[in-house]
Amino acid sequence: MELELDGNSALVTASSSGLGLASATALASEGADVAICGRDEDRLADAKAQIQDAAGADGGAVLAHPTDVTDPDEVEALVEATVAEFGGLDHLVTSAGGPPSTTFLETTERQWYEAYDQLVMSLVWTIENAHPHLLESDAGSIVCITSKSVQEVIDGLMLSNSVRRSVIGLVKTISREFAPEIRANAVLPGTVETPRIEELVEARVENGTYDDYERGLDEMASDIPVDRIGDPRELGDVVAFLSSERASYVNGASIPIDGGSMRSV
Repeated sequence: MELELDGNSALVTASSSGLGLASATALASEGADVAICGRDEDRLADAKAQIQDAAGADGGAVLAHPTDVTDPDEVEALVEATVAEFGGLDHLVTSAGGPPSTTFLETTERQWYEAYDQLVMSLVWTIENAHPHLLESDAGSIVCITSKSVQEVIDGLMLSNSVRRSVIGLVKTISREFAPEIRANAVLPGTVETPRIEELVEARVENGTYDDYERGLDEMASDIPVDRIGDPRELGDVVAFLSSERASYVNGASIPIDGGSMRSV
């Protein structure tokens, strides 16, 4: 399917690794010019090279802009740099690293505030700054990468289970407020092989849930009907589709990408 993203511009936050990087790669491979961001400049430079290599000569241009998405001033500068580089903004994809794995009694008050800034306010600031530019586009779209934990809690992820649900309320509301000029959707990844999953497995090895890392991955896959952990590109491809005009009637949706592991309806 031709997604017709050539010449479009996209901004993907928290995109120096993981699902943000996969989404940026998919968009660039479809011909969109893509701005990526992250806090670590070396890792960001590596991500830019990976995207350019994967997209090839026919892929879109890549702008790498160091940014801490929990700093509203840096977010504003990121959007301004993207628009200055590409002459506008057609698509916004928001992503953020996951908060630490904790139980309720282990979680500090400071961690609650940090998780809200990381998972919710970073989106608020990015969307606020991107909105006037998306409004000028003929193809404005927003895709928020969150987690299947918004529909089905995951043991040990108190912060993610609680705070990420605000993202779904935000997406559903702006999908009505911003339409018809801008569509907004969310994707809910399950177990996908990213640094975040590696971190979670290692934490569960440390607390004795799993005997070792490989055993942990096998156990995670055992409850997934397609019998494997997801590849980040599989999520990236869905994000690219949702950003495109091929998904022009998809608005306000929250789409699980989890191999069928979620049991809720």
